[in-house]
Amino acid sequence: MSRPYLMRRNDLDMDMLLRSNLIKLITGPRRVGKSTQALLMLREKNFAYLNFDSKSLLDVWDANTIMKVLDDVYPGYEYLLLDEVQNLDGWDLWVSELYRLGKNLVITGSNAKMLSSEMATVLTGKYLQVEMLPFSLAEFFDWNKLPLDAIREEQAAEASVLIDDYMRNGGYPEVVSSRQLVRSYLDTLFDSIIWKDVAKRHNVRNITDLNNLAMYLVSNFCNPVSANLLTEELGLSSVNTAKKYMDYLHEPFLFYYLPRYNNKLKLMKKAPRKVYVVDNGFVTAKAFSQSDNLGRLLENQVFVELIRKGYNVDKTLFYYRSRNDKEVDFVLRRGTHTECLVQVCYDMSSPRTEKREVESLVECAGELKCSNLVIVTNNDERTIEKGCYRINVIPIDKFCRL
Repeated sequence: MSRPYLMRRNDLDMDMLLRSNLIKLITGPRRVGKSTQALLMLREKNFAYLNFDSKSLLDVWDANTIMKVLDDVYPGYEYLLLDEVQNLDGWDLWVSELYRLGKNLVITGSNAKMLSSEMATVLTGKYLQVEMLPFSLAEFFDWNKLPLDAIREEQAAEASVLIDDYMRNGGYPEVVSSRQLVRSYLDTLFDSIIWKDVAKRHNVRNITDLNNLAMYLVSNFCNPVSANLLTEELGLSSVNTAKKYMDYLHEPFLFYYLPRYNNKLKLMKKAPRKVYVVDNGFVTAKAFSQSDNLGRLLENQVFVELIRKGYNVDKTLFYYRSRNDKEVDFVLRRGTHTECLVQVCYDMSSPRTEKREVESLVECAGELKCSNLVIVTNNDERTIEKGCYRINVIPIDKFCRL
């Protein structure tokens, strides 16, 4: 812990979190720095540590014995750090018991269902959540010692290179300083998530079908998909199998499925969902592609940034298609109110492209009764007037600073 680390950007007061008796739950994909964040929180504290990624620990698990050993190894500890605790069967019941005993707990986990079916039962109201993702663009700039929100004129060229680098290669901490390792490292990490966090956890027998589905999704990121389509395209055994495998692949925060907004819930559930990847680096490492897909890479980056800003799929974040089949990439909702419509277009220098994007955005704005309209581009910044609408065109770096 004496090594230098990049402090992640967030609005949380870590000391205040530690003073709370509630469970501190740090969630997110594997290898994004959850354990490091927990250790940095506890760096000057007296804490005990258990790593549930250790097979030897899980194989000999006995709760009473483990607690006695912890007292011997870490006498008088004030905090207990449980790393990747979702690997322990019945972890939620054991954690709930520790909470009742007055243990001050910090937990990391790489499974999205920890917050739904599993934690909703015995730990509701007993935890505070800290969500972590790969480095944001701002954190990537921090790592490269360049302030994203205060770029000087002589730094513009370097900033442009970093923005493009981030869009293509993502922000996984392990490779931000070694870009030549992006493909090999993320290729291995992707496969490890499929095998360890999905196939092994759910006892998937047909791993070939699971892997084929994962490869199809990463190659078709930002496109609409449905269980019926996937079953037909990949020759899966049933639509239920496709749905089940899609859920499995979301659990380790690998893929997200964005619903198409409709004020009728039944119709919304029937519509295809757009698939997004947690980090653009996985696309570079795994996707089968014959082009750079810059437009889709930018769209995927915007999606992850919206997740980072606190928008939730199924609750406050959607895409929309008008009655005339015009599409807007992101609908941001607050309660019953449409807060903002966001369109993504890498390059709007062509008048034809601009006309297409603006007309789609305006038509959807009319149907959704929203006047806050944004188009995110690679580096274009201006304002477009269309009818009674005013559209803010902003570059991706400014969008990430909002």
